[in-house]
Amino acid sequence: MAESDADMSTIRFVHTVSEAGRLLPSASRWNSIEINFNLLPQSSAPGFDSLPSRFSKSFDFNLVITDRKYFKRFVIIVVAIVLAVTLLVLLLNFLPHKHNHHAYSKNLTLALNQALVFFDAQKSGYLPKNNSVKFRGDSGLHDGNTSSVETDLIGGFYDSGNNIKFSFPTAYTITLLSWTVIEYHQKYEDIGELEHVKDIIKWGADYLLKAFAPPNITSGLPPTLYSQVGSTSNDTKIENDINCWQRPEDMAYPRPVSLCGSTASDLAGEIVAALSAASLVFKEDTDYSTKLIKSAEELFEIAIGVDQKQKGMYTAILDCGGQATQFYNSTSYQDELVWGGTWLFFATGNTSYLGYATENFFLAEKEELFSEKGIFYWNNKLTANAVILILINFWVLLTRLRFFRDLGYPYEDAFTESSNRTDLLMCSYLFDLAFKKTEGGLILLKPDYGAPLQYAVTASFLSKLYSDYLELLHRSGSSCSPTYSSAFSLDTLRRFSKSQVDYILGDNPMKTSYVVGFGASYPNQVHHRAASIPWDGQAHSCAEGDKWLNSKEANPNELLGAMVGGPDQNDIFLDEREKPWFTEPSISSNAGLVAALIALHEPPRKLLDSSDSKLGIDQMGMFGNIKLIP
Repeated sequence: MAESDADMSTIRFVHTVSEAGRLLPSASRWNSIEINFNLLPQSSAPGFDSLPSRFSKSFDFNLVITDRKYFKRFVIIVVAIVLAVTLLVLLLNFLPHKHNHHAYSKNLTLALNQALVFFDAQKSGYLPKNNSVKFRGDSGLHDGNTSSVETDLIGGFYDSGNNIKFSFPTAYTITLLSWTVIEYHQKYEDIGELEHVKDIIKWGADYLLKAFAPPNITSGLPPTLYSQVGSTSNDTKIENDINCWQRPEDMAYPRPVSLCGSTASDLAGEIVAALSAASLVFKEDTDYSTKLIKSAEELFEIAIGVDQKQKGMYTAILDCGGQATQFYNSTSYQDELVWGGTWLFFATGNTSYLGYATENFFLAEKEELFSEKGIFYWNNKLTANAVILILINFWVLLTRLRFFRDLGYPYEDAFTESSNRTDLLMCSYLFDLAFKKTEGGLILLKPDYGAPLQYAVTASFLSKLYSDYLELLHRSGSSCSPTYSSAFSLDTLRRFSKSQVDYILGDNPMKTSYVVGFGASYPNQVHHRAASIPWDGQAHSCAEGDKWLNSKEANPNELLGAMVGGPDQNDIFLDEREKPWFTEPSISSNAGLVAALIALHEPPRKLLDSSDSKLGIDQMGMFGNIKLIP
């Protein structure tokens, strides 16, 4: 149909469609722009162009430009958009960005910073001038000098909220912290905490060197282990570390020393493990590392040289660990000797120590109580159950040894067994095969004993560490056993590990963090003498202590980074100072927290573009002294 001249005069743009041959009027400047290039490739084959296109003909345009000004604007806008997008892409590629491998929502750096500060609050002896905890001062400066003992036992750590120093949990703490540095020192360095954690380890290792007195050939004195400084007596007629609620700086009462001989096999084994592990942390300081190894080897030879019938637990000997029974009662000793032998093997490369560990594996199993199976903490270094409950630290170590340095005969059976049992242990964490969880998600490894967080953090550490081992082997997961059809992936292990730390840091029914200073809500009546008494320059007597213990007010000093005992089986927590099963922290518990936090921490950014492991783990750091057997 022809258009009238009047109608045509109102049209500014003419839109033509190829092949149709029609003029389409338009009031839009965009409709006037037809693209004069085909979007589909054209064939040169005869007859191909005659085939009907599966695309609408509206995609084949010719462009008639009737207004150059609008067209130029259109081109400028398109070019600007293209340049902006290109620039944005370049910025995203070249600007530093966070590594999102296993991204974590919590501020683990802050939590780890705080957890390490707690150890500074537990130091005994002459404190360094730069000690980060301002409400602590020098204390225990006469430790070791009693009517029956004359030796230097200044230093070390108070174990928890009291003023007692126990060698057994101190050695466990140093072993575990050393292990985390050996594995994850790159992560510590990345967040500026490597020197701090090494200082904590050295503080404890120095004390453990004092706690072992080798036999004196000249005087004929036998070897001695100092298991405890301070009294746990409940006798209210005398002042001591238990019935006095008093700051360690104000202690004026006698602090007796507990002595052990070579038959305290468990204490000896744990000290051997601590000194050996610490020697790997300080391997660059040759003199100090050698000193640690020398003491460890000497003590180990003494401990395993004792007649089998005389070996035993330190708490079974009244003068040695009788007072520690209610706090750190040891229920076996062979697991510590096996544990010590394993670490000594890593420290020296001497396969005789590994031989001892593998040969005595089944003896350690026989000693293990049923209630201890599958749990890693200060009392148990080995967990085993014929069906589903397995392993802890020692077996994870042997598993890794099998994975990365296969020493072959005669250790292969023990290594294979440890691998299988590690998988079973992980399944016991993940699938409720042995352990239940609270409604809020906290695993209950020793539900009848209270203070559940100390066990949950080591389970978190082991599961994350094991997932890292598997990833280094390019494995996506593992299975429980032929008996159980369940299998687990790396992500499953990591989700479990993360869930336990998340719970502790505030994702729980109480909506509170169980680490002092972390989050918006956390315990403020921590069961701790130094934290609960004002740092006012005044000496407060033993008699004054009860008013601070029984006060309903928040502690005047914030015990930063202390992980308390935690809630009950129903996720209920009472922030009350006089209920230590809820509110008391300890160095052994915090060591587990540090282990879990550093394992879950993001790898260093500098590893992203390197050929090294992007997990932040030193996969060969533990094995530098081991030589392959031909």
